[in-house]
Amino acid sequence: MPGDSEELPGSATPLSLSSAERAILEQLRAAGAEPLSEEEVGRRSGLAGDVVRGSLQRLRSKHLAIVEEAHTTVLRLTVRGETAHGEGLPERRLLEAIVRAGSIGPTDAAWTSLEESERGAAIGVLRRRGLLEDGMPLCPKPHAADAGVGREEEQALAAVADGRAPPSEPIVAALERRGLLRSDRRSHKRWLASEEGHRLDLAPEGVAPIGALAPGMLVSGGWKGRPFRPYDVRASVPYVRGARRSRYVAWLEEFEEILIGLGFEEAEGPLLETEFWNSDVLFMPQDHPARSIHDALSVEGIAGRLPSADLLARVAAAHEGRPLPGESSPLGPGWGSPYDPEVARRPVLRSQTTAVSARFLASRPTAPFRMYAIDRNFRRENLDAQHHLEFWQSEGIVGGEGINLRHLIGLFRALAEAIGIRELKIRPSYFPFTEPSIEGYVRHPRLGWMEIFPGGVFRPEVLRPLGIDVPVVAWGIGVTRLAMVALGCADIRELFVTDLGELTGGTD
Repeated sequence: MPGDSEELPGSATPLSLSSAERAILEQLRAAGAEPLSEEEVGRRSGLAGDVVRGSLQRLRSKHLAIVEEAHTTVLRLTVRGETAHGEGLPERRLLEAIVRAGSIGPTDAAWTSLEESERGAAIGVLRRRGLLEDGMPLCPKPHAADAGVGREEEQALAAVADGRAPPSEPIVAALERRGLLRSDRRSHKRWLASEEGHRLDLAPEGVAPIGALAPGMLVSGGWKGRPFRPYDVRASVPYVRGARRSRYVAWLEEFEEILIGLGFEEAEGPLLETEFWNSDVLFMPQDHPARSIHDALSVEGIAGRLPSADLLARVAAAHEGRPLPGESSPLGPGWGSPYDPEVARRPVLRSQTTAVSARFLASRPTAPFRMYAIDRNFRRENLDAQHHLEFWQSEGIVGGEGINLRHLIGLFRALAEAIGIRELKIRPSYFPFTEPSIEGYVRHPRLGWMEIFPGGVFRPEVLRPLGIDVPVVAWGIGVTRLAMVALGCADIRELFVTDLGELTGGTD
């Protein structure tokens, strides 16, 4: 028992209620065994919704209220789904236009009225269902007009828009894969007073409960007739956080675990590279604009070391369009200019982790193989929401007999799905060292579509000088931008925060 002070012992935590908590607990007790939703609690107590939610959570932490929680999954239309619901699916609109006109070519209005992504998807659906003749212009097969294409899908979109149950789970799954529907998981909470909440002796309004007895109260008898404030011996003590990892670094480690789970092995390379490994071995011409001071960051005062004479000669032959040593025909026309070994030995800060892939392939791995690297790169960039002088890439290659571009696209989709990204666009692109090449775009909620998944199939001019004779697909994922989408960050500079409050757990 304390001495002259009314203060509580340092190790005791009083169970006190605010006026809002008291009012809500009274409503829960009055409801008995009938659980109440947060909205019903607010209506009965006359309190605002945010006050009700906060007070209920505090009552729960004090073991005076319990919650029954149920989860439901609600389908809703995406932006593209709303467009398809209002205008019709692109495959139906395109087929109807083809049937009306007899044939449609790239210059016809019905063709140009569809967006490029819609047009490709529509043609793919119609060809898979055998409704179009081969070749261009697009011509319908005789039974195409009666196929009823898109009817069931549009009925499902209409049902979701009206809040009705869609007709078929396979159709719903197909529409989700196309990005027309999405599933939202919703939580429904209903609250009850706990046994302790029912037993708690609530003091009359305006009467403060006694937290501790002082000698003066015992002498005067002022404690008589007043309620005592109970103690909750289970209440948690304050938790002090120490330093913690940056959320960006933690996310990179999670992404790395995904790659390891897919069977990839890690490789590393130096941050200070030579032009040979950073660019030449990747069949980038020595006068390529990206190798100028406007992109790569050169290092002065030192000289880099060239690779073995044999490898240097093979790379030089590919650049100049000559046959590789020991071979009779060239791999291709080359770049039409002499290869300069002095350019190859110049040191630069690595501008792409594809240099790690080149070093890995030069070690002559035995097919099949899967390699990844997640590391820093440096480029001369203007700082803005999507660009930084220092950025991270996730490099990767897959090599083996039968490997092709479809494997790479499937891998991109698997990685996007693993981190919760549902919208992914794949488009053709160009890189000096891959052919064919693609780019994958991911939608950021505030910044729009961002190019994140570049990749392609390594050209023979890259593989043959390194002694690789199997197909190899490669990518250099912009994991910094990917982290922006996954972490809800609208500015790349937020990922490199130096605020001690953020780094030491001062804020969650």
